[in-house]
Amino acid sequence: MTELRKRGAGGAGGAGGGDPDSTENISDKEADGEDRLGLPSEGEGDLEGDCKADTPDVPPSSDNTPQCLNKALEGLSSRWKNWWIRGILSVTMIIGFFLIIYLGPLMLIFVVMSIQIKCFQEIITIGYRVYHSYELPWFRTLSWYFLICVNYFFYGETVADYFGALVQREEPLQFLVRYHRFISFALYLAGFCMFVLSLVKKHYRLQFYMFAWTHVTLLIVVTQSHLVIQNLFEGMIWFIVPISIVICNDIMAYLFGFFFGRTPLIKLSPKKTWEGFIGGFFSTVVFGFIFAYLLSQYQYFVCPVEYNSETNRFAVGCEPSDLFVMQEYTLPAVAQNILRWKTVNLYPFQIHSIALSTFGSLIGPFGGFFASGFKRAFKIKDFADTIPGHGGIMDRFDCQYLMATFVHVYIASFIRGPNPSKVLQQLLVLQPEQQLSIFNTLRNHLREKGMLPPAVLEQ
Repeated sequence: MTELRKRGAGGAGGAGGGDPDSTENISDKEADGEDRLGLPSEGEGDLEGDCKADTPDVPPSSDNTPQCLNKALEGLSSRWKNWWIRGILSVTMIIGFFLIIYLGPLMLIFVVMSIQIKCFQEIITIGYRVYHSYELPWFRTLSWYFLICVNYFFYGETVADYFGALVQREEPLQFLVRYHRFISFALYLAGFCMFVLSLVKKHYRLQFYMFAWTHVTLLIVVTQSHLVIQNLFEGMIWFIVPISIVICNDIMAYLFGFFFGRTPLIKLSPKKTWEGFIGGFFSTVVFGFIFAYLLSQYQYFVCPVEYNSETNRFAVGCEPSDLFVMQEYTLPAVAQNILRWKTVNLYPFQIHSIALSTFGSLIGPFGGFFASGFKRAFKIKDFADTIPGHGGIMDRFDCQYLMATFVHVYIASFIRGPNPSKVLQQLLVLQPEQQLSIFNTLRNHLREKGMLPPAVLEQ
């Protein structure tokens, strides 16, 4: 926020702490009378080499490592102590992840929603900590209101797409689905008007900063959380494998970097090394290939998740698509000479897993680098201190959100064809006259193709 640089270390009315030669160092009048941030004077020891006045102070995160764990590891150096804390908490989270998978799709949806809300809270809290002294009217209230509006829009779209039978049965839902987008827009418009009414002359620019802060957070967190749930409805394997790939890459890159790391990878994350990056890549590709083979054998993981209106539960059962049927592939001549095999039997999804693993290990980490840049901009180590040794929830899901977007685009581009279940759900919410018209059109079309049995033709 260069417009808000502090000019004096002693408070209002002081002179000199900012950069006198900077054209961005504007006067109080030019800033519409905005207060200046109470920042320390510039120094050469800054982590980024930037002016300290560019960044407000944020209270550091506290150490919430359980006392029993601290006591058990008190004899170790800080490096190995952190290694054990991260390791123990990672194993615990992985066990919890598979337990949630066992509880089924509905529980996974609730977990994704909970994680989304926590990530949003962590990012918004940083903004509030930075600017709380300004007492911006309605900042936190409007931020949470916009979160509710955006979730209402996205989850309403999901209900319309995948819960058609339930909507058809419940009259209030029919009204909400029919006018869903208008209601969503009206809710957002109310929040927009509240923001405009909350503008204070003294803080115009700062309020628009925070308005943008909220919307970018919604874009990063809520939109991509919605894509995670969309991937889940395509089949739990499209949810589990990408998430597991990112987890594997995170663990293996850390282990390779911890034991073999020597060459720094990127300045944004000084502890990241080329050895960890490369080791994580190869380990992740192998893991993804094997894990895809294991999950492809079970209908529970490969079938699309559908809502059963008769049982009021999610059903996971189908005839697996060709993607999850073992097929024989002829190896290239070079591979035949090396392996002494002419053919191999693979699930086609295993081949796709290589693409997912490659993205997750080569491009996915840039989500973490982006988060590192954000944290260093505000001089904080972690988004929060929710998970000992790991930081906040957002620290663990920075790469997951980028991966979820890629998977959604990948499915839409290379995998998904017309979804009969989704089309049927949409037909069920139409008026009876519209349904009958579609039925007659489809019947005539099938007759022309000779696909209806004689009994149906006679009727």
